[in-house]
Amino acid sequence: MIPFRDENPTRSFPIVVVGLIAANVVIFLYELVLPRPQDQLFMYAYGAIPALIVGHVGRDELVRELMARGASFTPPDPVWLSVFTSMFLHGGLMHIGANMLYLWIFGNNVEDVLGHFRFLVFYFVCGTLAAGAQILMSLHSNVPMIGASGAIAGVLGAYYVKFPRARVRCLVFLFFFVTVAMLPASLVLLLWFLLQVLNSLNPGAMGGGGGVAVFAHIGGFLAGWALIRRFEPRRRRPVLVDWWR
Repeated sequence: MIPFRDENPTRSFPIVVVGLIAANVVIFLYELVLPRPQDQLFMYAYGAIPALIVGHVGRDELVRELMARGASFTPPDPVWLSVFTSMFLHGGLMHIGANMLYLWIFGNNVEDVLGHFRFLVFYFVCGTLAAGAQILMSLHSNVPMIGASGAIAGVLGAYYVKFPRARVRCLVFLFFFVTVAMLPASLVLLLWFLLQVLNSLNPGAMGGGGGVAVFAHIGGFLAGWALIRRFEPRRRRPVLVDWWR
């Protein structure tokens, strides 16, 4: 099942969502023009490596290794900044395509609810908490975490809370047949979340070697679900005027 559109109009143009998509696409195009092995070294320099962030590997050690391989990149200093740089890196066309599709479908409505600045802060907070969840489950991993999916998972969690009855158009695959179905957002997002939970049961997921940061997905979704109410702007109470005075 692949969602491709929701029936949930917005009141404002999602400038932050468009900006995030543009930034991710530009950086991905830059990755594509890098020659090998510079493209892989770029991931190691700016991806979030759990062992590096928690101090099991020193930054100087990583820099020496990257330089020995001929890298023209060095990891950010302090190293925790890689949590943010990693949100703009992707490992392939399917990776960035799926992430940007989900961000476009569900992000515009969440931005509409929060406003542009609050949404941007919410996005990075969810992405940071998602990365933290994955790091806690793979403290000794030297594999760089890359991708915007943790932050986008937070957007999905927020959408689940705010728009559970919104209708989402999905491609549904039934063996050799493909059809389009209109499904409630709550069902689409709940199935997505349950799939992440099932994937987390894979023994390789615990050490960060499963190829997909499923704990970042789970942590991001739960962060968005829990924080969306706190990020919503407070409505001003109407002022009562004493007309008799």
